[in-house]
Amino acid sequence: MRIASLLLVFLLAKAAMLAGHHIPLSWWTPVAYVWQDALVVLVFAAIEFCLGERRRAAWVVYGVLALYAAMNIPVARALSTPLTWPMWRAAGGPLADSMWYYVTWQNAALFVSVLAVAALAPWFLRRIPRTPFVTLLLLCASFGPAAVARVDTLGLERNAWTALVSTALPRMPSRASAGDWHSTNFDRTPHDDLSPFRGAAAGRNIVLISLESTAAQYLGLYGAEPDVMPNLSELAHSAIVFDNAYAVYPESIKGLFSILCSTYPAIDSTAEMYSAAPCNSLAQTLSNAGYHTALFHSGRFMYLGMESIIRNRGFETLADAGDIGGNHNSSFGVDEPSTVARILSWIDALPAGQPFFVTYLPIAGHHPYETPESGPFPDNNEFGRYRNALHYGDASLGTLARGLRARGLDQNTLWIVLGDHGEAFGQHEGNYGHTFHLYEENVHVPFLVAAPGVVPHQLRPRQVVSLVDTAPTLLDLVGLRATANYQGKSMLDGTPRMALFFADYSLGMLGLRDGARKFIYELDSGRSKLFDLTEDPQEKVDLSGHYAEEARWYARNLQDWSASQKQLLRAAK
Repeated sequence: MRIASLLLVFLLAKAAMLAGHHIPLSWWTPVAYVWQDALVVLVFAAIEFCLGERRRAAWVVYGVLALYAAMNIPVARALSTPLTWPMWRAAGGPLADSMWYYVTWQNAALFVSVLAVAALAPWFLRRIPRTPFVTLLLLCASFGPAAVARVDTLGLERNAWTALVSTALPRMPSRASAGDWHSTNFDRTPHDDLSPFRGAAAGRNIVLISLESTAAQYLGLYGAEPDVMPNLSELAHSAIVFDNAYAVYPESIKGLFSILCSTYPAIDSTAEMYSAAPCNSLAQTLSNAGYHTALFHSGRFMYLGMESIIRNRGFETLADAGDIGGNHNSSFGVDEPSTVARILSWIDALPAGQPFFVTYLPIAGHHPYETPESGPFPDNNEFGRYRNALHYGDASLGTLARGLRARGLDQNTLWIVLGDHGEAFGQHEGNYGHTFHLYEENVHVPFLVAAPGVVPHQLRPRQVVSLVDTAPTLLDLVGLRATANYQGKSMLDGTPRMALFFADYSLGMLGLRDGARKFIYELDSGRSKLFDLTEDPQEKVDLSGHYAEEARWYARNLQDWSASQKQLLRAAK
């Protein structure tokens, strides 16, 4: 019987995905993890019934459903989620090296084994009575939502097909309202007075560096040992180092939109949607003020619609891996020394005495963490290779700093160095990579402002800030006025605010940081998590049950913010 065989295929794929995960145990657990598999099998049973005597067509549908389940096994084993619609959009040529990394003998054996079961099971299970089996499936699917409400499956209950379909549909909260979503309802946000630095870097050249996949917690600058980025730490000796800076979105492309345009992206949106979005770009504002502007990317602009974010945003020069060339090519980009050399050549060609604004987007730190030469850390695991990649990228940061010094520009340059998002290595259940969750390893990033002669020693302000604040902060430093439609605020004004962020590559998640509090809300299930990062920096103890009213206020605020951003993007079409 095909429906019983298909369920067996789904269960084997689910077992491969769940291997190594912590499974909450209760009477509801089996139903919670299986009900979506049962639901898809019921849909197949209905299709099979409608096809009637067209047996060949039924076998084709069966084969497609089984093949896709088998294809998802290596993905789910690596990332703790089946393929979703956003993941399919991202799975283009630039990620070829990352995808090939998971083509292992073990994954290949699992893939072939599940397909073998799919081929042989219909013969072995042909005598299973259909009516009782369908009844059992109906009961499982009916009680599934109730089971998931009682068992936190972290999205691992999803069938490969339901994950794909559900993430192709909008997950926007229904209501939208005007308001200042950054403003906290609780008096707990510390801040330091940085107003003396307003306009202190007027007329300086500006270098903005967005470090790829760089979480604050892995850097010596934020207390990690050993120091994987010593050149960054040296730059920070005389800098404003923000201890509590957060990415808006744990992915580079739409995160870049928040940095350049000081506007939040919207949940369940593509980068292409932002080509017509209102944006008084940081580069355009500086160009209007007489700066020469350029953006250099060691990766490729074709990735995930990046063209829509950077084209027509005020950059006189745009160069990616294809323009730069380089000595070491990969599917994702070129080596960092080649990009730095191209930046310095561009600076050399500028008219003497005219200010410039250059944005540098390295790719060192991106999975699969490959580097042209060996690094100082053991490379027998992903975290070791990651640290080597950060160290390799840091060397090019040092080369750029020395290049400016050799040209006599170091004393007249303002540096903004930030992490575009973090990177996770299983600190929390199922959290790998950067795009799927909102824990500290995903969204807490480095952010420093260095200006020789302006910042005499290292300052560590305590306020919570966001990458959406980058453009107004930079303009405030050089004495230019930020435009009225910026959603971020200058980090120098000392106004208490919350940092807001979201993720939508798998589960729909909204989150915020408010003083010591960290809140995460899951749109699909309605679950909340509330942490006190002062007492619990590893985010292990959920306090949402103890502070229910506080959690409800945060959830309402985040839903209003998310819906309003979606509405704003729609209005821009």
